[in-house]
Amino acid sequence: MAPPAQTHRSPSPSQPSGKGEVSDLKMQLRQLAGSRAPGTDDAKRELFKKVISCMTIGIDVSSVFSEMVMCSATSDIVLKKMCYLYVGNYAKNNPDLALLTINFLQRDCKDEDPMIRGLALRSLCSLRVTNLVEYLVGPLGSGLKDSNSYVRTVAAIGVLKLYRISASTCLDADFPATLKHMMLNDRDAQVVANCLCALQEIWGLEAAKSEEASTERETLLSKPLIYYLLNRFKEFSEWAQCAVLELVSKYVPSDSNEIFDMMNLLEDRLQHANGAVVLATIKLFLQLTLSMADIHQQVYERIKAPLLTLVSSGGPEQSYAVLSHLHLLVMRAPYIFSADYKHFYCQYNEPFYVKKLKLEMLTAVANESNTYEIVTELCEYAANVDIPMARESIRAVGKIALQQYDVNAIVDRLLQFLEMEKDHVTAETLVLVKDLLRKYPQWSHDCIAVVGNISSKNVQEPKAKSALIWMLGEYAQDMQDAPYVLESLIENWEEEHSAEVRLHLLTAVVKCFFRRPPETQKALGAALAAGINDFHQDVHDRALLYYRLLQYNVSIAERVVNPPKQAVSVFADTQSNEIKDRIFDEFNSLSVVYQKPSYMYTDKEHRGPFAFTEEIGNLSIGAEQTDNVVPAQRIEANDKDLLLSTSDKEESKGSSHNGSAYSAPGYDGSLAALTQTDLVSLDYKPTPNVPSATFAIDDLLGLGLPAAASPPPPPPVLKLNTKAALEPNTFQQKWRQLPISISQETSINPQGVASLTTPQVLIRHMQGHSIHCIASGGQAPNFKFFFYAQKAEELSTYLVECIVNSSSCKVQLKIKADDQSTSQAFSELFQSALSKFGFSL
Repeated sequence: MAPPAQTHRSPSPSQPSGKGEVSDLKMQLRQLAGSRAPGTDDAKRELFKKVISCMTIGIDVSSVFSEMVMCSATSDIVLKKMCYLYVGNYAKNNPDLALLTINFLQRDCKDEDPMIRGLALRSLCSLRVTNLVEYLVGPLGSGLKDSNSYVRTVAAIGVLKLYRISASTCLDADFPATLKHMMLNDRDAQVVANCLCALQEIWGLEAAKSEEASTERETLLSKPLIYYLLNRFKEFSEWAQCAVLELVSKYVPSDSNEIFDMMNLLEDRLQHANGAVVLATIKLFLQLTLSMADIHQQVYERIKAPLLTLVSSGGPEQSYAVLSHLHLLVMRAPYIFSADYKHFYCQYNEPFYVKKLKLEMLTAVANESNTYEIVTELCEYAANVDIPMARESIRAVGKIALQQYDVNAIVDRLLQFLEMEKDHVTAETLVLVKDLLRKYPQWSHDCIAVVGNISSKNVQEPKAKSALIWMLGEYAQDMQDAPYVLESLIENWEEEHSAEVRLHLLTAVVKCFFRRPPETQKALGAALAAGINDFHQDVHDRALLYYRLLQYNVSIAERVVNPPKQAVSVFADTQSNEIKDRIFDEFNSLSVVYQKPSYMYTDKEHRGPFAFTEEIGNLSIGAEQTDNVVPAQRIEANDKDLLLSTSDKEESKGSSHNGSAYSAPGYDGSLAALTQTDLVSLDYKPTPNVPSATFAIDDLLGLGLPAAASPPPPPPVLKLNTKAALEPNTFQQKWRQLPISISQETSINPQGVASLTTPQVLIRHMQGHSIHCIASGGQAPNFKFFFYAQKAEELSTYLVECIVNSSSCKVQLKIKADDQSTSQAFSELFQSALSKFGFSL
């Protein structure tokens, strides 16, 4: 199905969908503009509804601007509201047309009805046209002095809008001073709150330019003003209360008595029904008592009940937000919440994101007194039909085990998971058993006895297979079949797509060789030869390092690869204490929900280079978005040597890996062969016309056969233009016109699925293969992409719709091409690039 150029909806009387309908609306509005016949306002309402409906669904109705303005001469407040909404939407992009609205808006600002005065003033300040700011000053000044509180409320925010359009005009009119006077003297609490918010932003931005503004900003935190706001606190709306609490949290009390007075005054806000008010109050209490250790702990005890009530009383979205803040507090003081662990048990009807957060909290509050109950509950979740939930539950059990709480029972539970014979349960458990053995080596006998019964053929996930291979190498003396299992894995080296697994396999077979040399000799030779010829740079380098170590001195190699190990006492935390403290300082903000400080998601350097949208017609990729993406031609230029195979490097003669000339063991999939090489010096160069001496290690490992000449790689069937460019409109037009050449389903490797955390990861990978993305969207597990590519020497374009399902590892492809005869060749190239996703990241 082609990507839609715009959102289509079924036509209805109130939703015209074409230019003809807009023309009809324009004609009908013009006929009603000067009419005073009975029922005219009702007819205008219907027409206005149609115009607003068109505007809402994306149809351009700016052509009826003048007619809408002419029809606005009415006393019907509903018509006024719809007209103001229309004008505010189109005024910024049509400054000339916006000038037409000035007269009737200024007239409405003097209307007898305060509602119309307020709406007109709000619309006038929302025009956002720089050339019209002179027309705002008079109505704003009148609005700030209006007798009606609603108009004054609108005018206070209108001053802030004027400042954003033209700061000099706002300051020259001395509006900040007027706002300050209103904030201290106005009877209406909402007017006071709006003045406070406007002044905070205006003086905050002006503080860097003017000492006077800096002084005024400091007065917002003065004791008289803070006390004035707190004494009127219960008059404010919920939104205004949150704004005042945010301001008060920045105030520094003079002594402890002042702190207690403020807390006593605001304590009843902890029982408020609005979660935002409760969280803002909690933030204030925590900030006030941060330097008072005993009182700070009492605050934790006091705020615990309100937070737990909010978690259970709201919807899943509110529960998640409150749980995120509760999780932050649990991480700082787990002992205070340890008795309330049952509040964090998962309910069957909760969404997964809430359950996952609760599991994290259960691991944080686990201690000697509640570990048994928590682990028992987690084990029930592990048998859940929801696979992601089962995985997270097993990880939670492992985290608790690593905290040294009741390890005996937890290890038994983990080993029982291996007997469930469920692939995802086995995979997660193997990873955890590996970490447990690193921390508790004394449990190796019991664990290895169970792990030894697991067939490597039944473990497919890279992390799980890596964990199993690590245990095969580390405890080869306790696992009778370890050399033979490793040998079977090496025989399938070329079928193993994960570089992580191949790296672990190299290390494991070397360790096994030191413990059981005769049985591992053949496997070691094949592994070194395969590793040195591996296309992945890390695997290649590690294999070469092991080979050179063995060639130099076997005893030294054993000390390097398999030294005596000490148990791991502490695993590295994913977040530093500095980041955690920074998040705590930003309590009651998105930082707590995202679990990262604000600069990580607001600063430009921390944001991704792409903006995604489901609608391809709304996508625009500018220079700013593409600056951070590495062009494909740059990759080819810089990494040409890295992409060469060993035989290519030997044939090139002029270039060598890392500046060294060497020859490596040849690998034909079953038996390895090795030519002369210096395994100690990286600068060694073989002497021409001198017979090479075969080292003893080559004979030991069966690597003495001459290297078989590998055939040169076939030339690529299809070459793509690395600098291809295509406009979104052109893509849409081609997609609608061209027939589908190929429609098929393929698969994506597990490593790629693990790497697909956000769409830009795959986009950046495919761009390295000269296949560019023009639009993308979706979220896990379903991602949708539209790619395009062009031939290197022709103006022939390929278009691809790619739908990736990360849970099933399936990819649905639809390919369209200008040249139908090369569609299959491009499909193979596209799938080849897709199959490498996850290994080159």
